[in-house]
Amino acid sequence: MFRSVARSAVGKHLLRRGYGTVSLPDRKVAILGAAGGIGQPLALLMKLNPLVSQLALYDIANTPGVAADVSHINSRSEVTGYVGEDQLGQALEGCDVVIIPAGVPRKPGMTRDDLFNINAGIVKGLCSAIAKYCPHALVNMISNPVNSTVPIAAEVFKKAGTYDERKLFGVTTLDVVRAKTFYAGKSKANVADVNVPVVGGHAGITILPLFSQATPKANLPEDVIKALTKRTQDGGTEVVEAKAGKGSATLSMAYAGAVFADSILKGLHGVPDVVECAFVQSTVTELPFFASKVRLGKNGVEEVLGLGPLSEYEKEGLESLKPELKASIEKGIKFANQS
Repeated sequence: MFRSVARSAVGKHLLRRGYGTVSLPDRKVAILGAAGGIGQPLALLMKLNPLVSQLALYDIANTPGVAADVSHINSRSEVTGYVGEDQLGQALEGCDVVIIPAGVPRKPGMTRDDLFNINAGIVKGLCSAIAKYCPHALVNMISNPVNSTVPIAAEVFKKAGTYDERKLFGVTTLDVVRAKTFYAGKSKANVADVNVPVVGGHAGITILPLFSQATPKANLPEDVIKALTKRTQDGGTEVVEAKAGKGSATLSMAYAGAVFADSILKGLHGVPDVVECAFVQSTVTELPFFASKVRLGKNGVEEVLGLGPLSEYEKEGLESLKPELKASIEKGIKFANQS
């Protein structure tokens, strides 16, 4: 997928800008949590992306083996594995993009508080290192709960004096991927042609797919729209239950993370009109962070786009999600500001 994308849209654009197909600009990408269930397939997919020249894989254990395995793939990037806190700085130095899938997966019976307490501490430590070793990198946050981990990262960067709201993203692409897939199934459209914006947050009812804006237009009945909305919101639970306690959405999340990172890299290269949904600092609503369409560019966020026209059902969903999203954001800020 990424090879063909780069050879077509990205490759042609870079040629127009005077780059050769062989001498693409150097870009270093780090994956923090690269030996985990999301990290390993994500490492594979990023190794396949010709826009990456250096791929740094970091985790607290097992990363050298993952790096050795992935490094044998005959694609452009050089792969290095880093293990343990002593090597975190080396992994991060010189990074253009840092992707963070680190943390524990959600398991049956695990509450959001359980997940939060473990992953929040991990994210806080990693972001402190990012602020020290690659303060200008674009940070793609995958670690859940994204509604809280992004505010945690923002607070850590603020304390370090390195915060740039344009360079911090909560990766909500999996919600978009699911909405596209489910919508295509019901509308009988070619899934490759489908687009569905998803706004709000990245958990439960905070996920709001805007099927009224979906293309191609299918005019699905309201009960189908409601069912599609619910399935998109519960997509993570669907996978957790299907795996019977042995994992969560790792493969689809790795794919979504790679799609978003590819768009980030295109933006860095100056490819025009790169738009993705992402959870970012925002004034679209009264909430300080919100997921909506974002135009990407050389500095990260070039423009946070508005919601556009909403159906009555979506307007109700928007108002319903705000209290929960607000609480999650505040929870992250509070955690980050604890000693």
